[in-house]
Amino acid sequence: MSEQSNIYTCPMHPDIQKENPGLCPECGMNLIESKSKRKKKGTKHVPNVFVLKFWVSFILSIPVVLYSDIVQTLFSWQPPAFPGSRYIPFFLGSIIFFYGGWIFIASAWRELRAKLPGMMTLITLAILTAYIYSVYVTIVGRGNTLFWELATLITVMLLGHWIEMRAVQGAQGALRELSKLLPDTAEVVRGGKTAIIPLNKLKVSDVVFVRPGAKIPTDGIIVEGKSEVDESMVTGESAPVMKNIGNETIAGTLNGDGSLKIKVTKIGEHTFLAGVVRLVAEAQASKSRLQVLSDRAAFYLTIIAIVSGVAAFGSWIFFSERDFAFAIERLVAVLVIACPHALGLAIPLVSSISTTLAAKNGFLIRQRLSLEAARNIDVVLFDKTGTLTKGEYGVEKIIANGSETNDKLLQLAASVDSHSEHFISKAIVKAAEDKGLTILEVKNFQRVPGKGVNGDVQGNSVLVGGEAILGEAKIKVPGEIKLKIKKLTKQRETIVYVISNKKLMGIISLSDIIRDESREAISELKALGIKTAMVTGDSYDVAERIASELGIDEYFAKVLPGEKAEKVRILQSKGLKVAMVGDGINDAPALTQADLGIAIGAGTNVAIESAGIILVRNDPRDITTIIRLSRATYSKMVQNLFWATGYNVIALPLAAGVFVSQGIILQPALAALLMSLSTVIVAVNAMLLRWRGLKR
Repeated sequence: MSEQSNIYTCPMHPDIQKENPGLCPECGMNLIESKSKRKKKGTKHVPNVFVLKFWVSFILSIPVVLYSDIVQTLFSWQPPAFPGSRYIPFFLGSIIFFYGGWIFIASAWRELRAKLPGMMTLITLAILTAYIYSVYVTIVGRGNTLFWELATLITVMLLGHWIEMRAVQGAQGALRELSKLLPDTAEVVRGGKTAIIPLNKLKVSDVVFVRPGAKIPTDGIIVEGKSEVDESMVTGESAPVMKNIGNETIAGTLNGDGSLKIKVTKIGEHTFLAGVVRLVAEAQASKSRLQVLSDRAAFYLTIIAIVSGVAAFGSWIFFSERDFAFAIERLVAVLVIACPHALGLAIPLVSSISTTLAAKNGFLIRQRLSLEAARNIDVVLFDKTGTLTKGEYGVEKIIANGSETNDKLLQLAASVDSHSEHFISKAIVKAAEDKGLTILEVKNFQRVPGKGVNGDVQGNSVLVGGEAILGEAKIKVPGEIKLKIKKLTKQRETIVYVISNKKLMGIISLSDIIRDESREAISELKALGIKTAMVTGDSYDVAERIASELGIDEYFAKVLPGEKAEKVRILQSKGLKVAMVGDGINDAPALTQADLGIAIGAGTNVAIESAGIILVRNDPRDITTIIRLSRATYSKMVQNLFWATGYNVIALPLAAGVFVSQGIILQPALAALLMSLSTVIVAVNAMLLRWRGLKR
């Protein structure tokens, strides 16, 4: 079965078929659009095919070279002659041409059908010219054939292509490993019993049982059990994450020592991992400015090669005393040396590696231009809530009244609050637990509607709540504490009063918790020479406190969600390149307006269409990792452009025979070796990006 559609195929590997443009996963060549029937299944080309073609061509090339004039010329020696031995180069050279060289000819035909002549077109012109001329010489019996040059050229090209494929496959291996994270089966719980079924048979609302050390097969919610889960391959975070009932799981992550029962919420292409792979593929299909430049340069290099080759051929034919065979050799050498494979691979391969590297480090690149823009960012504008802060309350200050200690005050409040489900109560209990304080037994607990909670702790009647609780206990606050409350209230902190036996024990202030990671992120950005700014809907006092505590250079307060884009424009009007970091829900206009939009929290229903880069985890420190990756990626691209084009400046004149009078000449086989070597250097240099330090 097949279906008619526009698909993208590799000129070298037609069985590679994708719905979007990008790179061939086998050899790294750009996929070309082809209107054809999409095959449901096909034979996948593997490097072993080229190894076999190389070895067969290499073995057959030995007698071709031995029975060619080059051996007698260089070593004054001839192999044993026998009837028909003079035709050995013709017969074996023809086998090499059709067996080893036909794959290049077929690939060139696909390039020409797509109206995108490139590397394969040049190679085909070279080997066709050499073969047709050599056959003509063999038939008419006059002149020197180019069979040994043809045989060695094809052999070297096959070897070079095999080496390139190995390099490219190694470079793209990380993304393939990411897509292989899912197990093949799942242990599902049905009717009180477990059964192992293929993963594609799972349904939403099924409950799966995950044993210790097993891979989690699906996105879901834990309904039973507790365990640490290794999410490093998805989030980049090396430390295992403790998961309890109600926590979400991600397909492909690794369960720790506990057993889990997980209710399936997403399957197939809707899972988080599938989304990661899809976004990475989309990013690899998009192009950076340097890649557009590289593609254009590769096209023009193809034209230059053809024109230069024809010009060199014509010059040696009409303006020198050299024979026709020498002119053909120059044409072949020019066509081979100018093959733009290295240039065509220089940028896309770096892009592919950087995109995969980003996914392994916990952020997803939706647009190549976004990663390219990150290296030039002057200021990072953070949305406060949920980005610099956790978006949840935590204890800020504990102020005891009289001789009471802060720990005793917190312990009393937490003990009574331990019976309440209110988010303020939970924050106080968590603060006590973090300090290792014992939660005391509470009797006669009751909720005081709209005011707080009440209970007996160690024989004392304890009230915990807001300002309204003061009227309940008929208590007046001392003037010294009033001044502190006034200052805290000005900073928009929530005040909780603790009363024991109708006596004010003290107060606890709470506010949105600043992430510890935020402090590191701001410090790291400053170390990179990048300014920071913050936008918030809170008051100026709150904004000033957060900015001062974190060391933020500039802040905008009392900003409505619809006004955030205007603050981005204000920074841009100062000539600054702005990166906006927000939760992607109400920050969409600002993310779009910014030079670089970064959505934080890819695990939620985030408006990712507004951002160019998406952070998988809510960690602002990843911003510096993005910038480091952007700078390293650009550096590798520039290096590869140098390696891909620099050798042509020297090699093209040599191939054309400009320095032949000085005894310097470049044979077609050596030209093929240099061309392949430049491509391998580009591939290896790109792979070095994988070992570039990106972490803090």
